[in-house]
Amino acid sequence: MSESGTSGSGRGKGPQRAGQGGQGGVQRGRDGSLRNAQGRERNRGPQRNYTENAPSQRTRRADPARLVAFEVLRAVASEDAYANLVLPSRIRHHGLDKRDAGFATELSYGALRGQGTYDAVLARCVDRPLDQLDPAVLDALRIGTHQLLAMRVPAHAALDQTVGLARAVIGAGPSTLINAVLRKVSARTLEEWLEVLLSDEQDATKVASVRYAHPEWIVRAFRQSLVAHGRPVTEINDLLEADNAAPVVNLVALPGLGSLDEALENGAAPGELVEGSALSSGGDLGRLSSVREGTTRVQDVGSQLVARALAAVDLGGTDLGSPAAISVAGEGEAWLDLCAGPGGKAALLGALANERGATLLANEPAPHRAKLVRQALAAVPNDIWHVRTGDGREVGSEQPERFDRVLVDVPCTGLGALRRRPESRWRRTPKDLVDLGPLQRELLKSALDAVKPGGVVAYVTCSPHPAETTAVVSDALRKRDDLELLDAGNALDAVSLTGHLDAGHELTAQLWPHIHRTDAMFLALIHKKR
Repeated sequence: MSESGTSGSGRGKGPQRAGQGGQGGVQRGRDGSLRNAQGRERNRGPQRNYTENAPSQRTRRADPARLVAFEVLRAVASEDAYANLVLPSRIRHHGLDKRDAGFATELSYGALRGQGTYDAVLARCVDRPLDQLDPAVLDALRIGTHQLLAMRVPAHAALDQTVGLARAVIGAGPSTLINAVLRKVSARTLEEWLEVLLSDEQDATKVASVRYAHPEWIVRAFRQSLVAHGRPVTEINDLLEADNAAPVVNLVALPGLGSLDEALENGAAPGELVEGSALSSGGDLGRLSSVREGTTRVQDVGSQLVARALAAVDLGGTDLGSPAAISVAGEGEAWLDLCAGPGGKAALLGALANERGATLLANEPAPHRAKLVRQALAAVPNDIWHVRTGDGREVGSEQPERFDRVLVDVPCTGLGALRRRPESRWRRTPKDLVDLGPLQRELLKSALDAVKPGGVVAYVTCSPHPAETTAVVSDALRKRDDLELLDAGNALDAVSLTGHLDAGHELTAQLWPHIHRTDAMFLALIHKKR
């Protein structure tokens, strides 16, 4: 979990000690309660569950940054929303400045990433099972716990502001419970809580699950994935920890169309892995004219690498798997992005096709996502590309052997992008692997039917799980004798700035958050023999 952050808003007030705030003239009544000279009860004794401040000094309003985080968690829990889609609109709605927007972002993503660990802590501090709490109360507790255990927010501010948030948007009664629980949470640091929670636990998977806030099945899946792709299983903790680090925003300037100059002038740093990329500290990227125009886009470097690798394979080479076979290619070719939504890779492929005299068909089955693909491609000359709205599984039979290069970035569990979609780790189940497998195989079959003899298909997933990667590719190769794997590791090396990514294993390639600081993108390049 991230330990970065800011003290936040509501956050410049100094601590207040119990007893301050005008309790003069307090005397004990006949019923044992503490009452002031006017007979009003001001203190409920040892069982008191409010903040340390007197009622007149307790926060009764929702700090906007914390309110944004609360609204994001509520949307994620009650509407199955994605945090990365909800958060920007809530920030704009509440008019947060850059500082408070950063605080809200860290609080939202941090509370979602750390949910498993925080719930284990909260279970020790609440006198009932967590699933018996009102969901809004539980979200408020998670927000408060993240501030107390993983951000540089003074405990008094975290308590006061979270209780104030609860009073404003949930109610006075629940705020009493939230105050009492968070006081218990604040009694220990995160490491002290982990020691309490794990002191008697011998199962390494359970230990890693609690310490790094990943479901146990994902911890096991990542161990299996590391081994399947040629990495030592001892890297598991590094991988889990990398998943919990706040990701840097990756930018790409569309080749021949965009420029990073404006982004670099506004604090971005040149990317270290791939040409035309930059790393941004965040902020409102919409203020950059190149981003508004669509010629500079937000896109993970892993996605940039796999798209460039497909575009760069020289289909006329005698040894298509060798680094020497990578060159500028594509004149007169037809390219296909079979699963194009929401359009990030399609935009990059479209720009590369425009440079190289090729054309691109971008296919997307969902109409609303097809609209996003058109918007993403709007910066590319419109005579280069076309968007098809339809089932990708039908393209191979409808347009057999038409395309020279095919990208099939199949729907998957997204286990490789848990840094960017922290809520996904708590939504996904092993059943998703079973459910998605047939679709992935059918889409790859369609792509292989659609590619010309001599052409190449890039099978891509944002997941390292062997059930979604090597198993799918192996099944396709076993069923046909006109296919061969190219060296995807060499292809990635050839389009990288480093020239050596150490991503290849048995001709496929796997990128990793803890090694490459990218999403865990998988790439297989499948050549159809002439």
